[in-house]
Amino acid sequence: MTNLGPGTGLDADWAERSRQAVWHPCTQMKVHEHVPPRPIVSAQGPWLVDDQGHRILDAVSSWWVNLFGHNFAPLREAICDQFTKVDHIMLAGLTHAPVVELSERLGRLTGLGHAFYASDGASATEIALKMSAHSWRNRGRAGKHRFIGLEGGYHGETAGALSVTDIPLFRESYAPLLRLSATLPSPDARRAAPGVSPAQHLQHCIDALAAHLAEHAHETAALILEPLVQGAAGMAMHDPAYLAAVRRLCDQHEVHWIADEIAVGFGRTGTLFAHQQARGADGLPVKPDFICLSKGLTGGVLPLSAVLTTDAVYAAFYDDRTAHGFLHSHSYTGNPLACRAALAVLDAFDARDAEGLGVLERNRIAAERFTALTEPLSRHPRVKAHRHLGMIWAWDIDTHEPTFAARYHRAALAAGLLLRPIGATLYAMPPYVLTPDDQRVLAEGMLRVLDAVLAEVDALPQGGDRAAALAASNPMA
Repeated sequence: MTNLGPGTGLDADWAERSRQAVWHPCTQMKVHEHVPPRPIVSAQGPWLVDDQGHRILDAVSSWWVNLFGHNFAPLREAICDQFTKVDHIMLAGLTHAPVVELSERLGRLTGLGHAFYASDGASATEIALKMSAHSWRNRGRAGKHRFIGLEGGYHGETAGALSVTDIPLFRESYAPLLRLSATLPSPDARRAAPGVSPAQHLQHCIDALAAHLAEHAHETAALILEPLVQGAAGMAMHDPAYLAAVRRLCDQHEVHWIADEIAVGFGRTGTLFAHQQARGADGLPVKPDFICLSKGLTGGVLPLSAVLTTDAVYAAFYDDRTAHGFLHSHSYTGNPLACRAALAVLDAFDARDAEGLGVLERNRIAAERFTALTEPLSRHPRVKAHRHLGMIWAWDIDTHEPTFAARYHRAALAAGLLLRPIGATLYAMPPYVLTPDDQRVLAEGMLRVLDAVLAEVDALPQGGDRAAALAASNPMA
């Protein structure tokens, strides 16, 4: 076997070995008979390098996690330093400086506290759901144990998270295992009925929530939603006014609001947290009862998630009785290495460059530039709708071809771009470190690949040959 080079630790047949030994996520593995996984041997900034030396621009931040590019020096140095001190200890009965400092800083940033840690976003969802229902039970209101989600909502793929997720591809296969939540209309304006304005649709969604709570608040523990952007729904975006209405109605009916900021937190929408863009009647940012964090929390380098909540929820568990404690644990809860990485991320947001600009200010400048660069794509005759918020861009493509996403993903990869459309929605959620040249490469490449893929799908045969083409495609790409 031929080694790929110094320090890679990979062999020339790595892709085939991976196909045989690794069950890749969100993948129909049979596809890899024809399309082997791409071996990545190094990464720097927004660029990945494969085993053939080809550079690939990571335009989706490796599933929305990588904020400051790969091999970001402050993260690397923080993790290496922490490893020389404490690599991992159990958090039951013990504690350590990184988890304490991270919890304090997250508390100051969110206005919530009592951070509970796990390793991934789905686990954070599970924690928040359990914590909400259990807190009501501890307060003598055991009947409040049901949940509300939104159309198109996505909160993870564990059983509890799937029960509040409304993505049929993920949920239907496991429906017998789930205790499904109520699903209410999404304020995504694209879902408005014909002739209904975005403002009217927004009010319809608020009215639907009000009506549901008026009837079911006595059995409802919490409403969970992704503030401002529903990622798996195709980067569906909604007005912050919906969040203000959610806060008001949840207060009125004594229902918790869980803000799933796993994908949209840490600057993705233009503010540190997405829900901070909504204002209450007092003019101040609204605050959820729970906030779930992950992905960008560590800059995308180590698994970590956190759930923060109110003093009132925490007080419901504070008791002499063990059964009134929050009965949940993870072996790697509050891992010191991951917590140090998260602290380095917060340090990066606190830092200022030579011009006195912070991350959010630099992102606003970068976003204006990239929006201008993608104007030809936004004007493309096959783009039905486009939208942008913060560091997230999306374009709905006029095609009913079910293999569009897979074909675009493969063509983009061949062109040196890592992009994974959701259905017929092409989107970009790149790291915050793209140079103007990187942005130009991405913008021009996205348009060029779109034209090529549309020409390809428009020429697809019908009948049996088409069925073969469908079988060779990966619908989950």
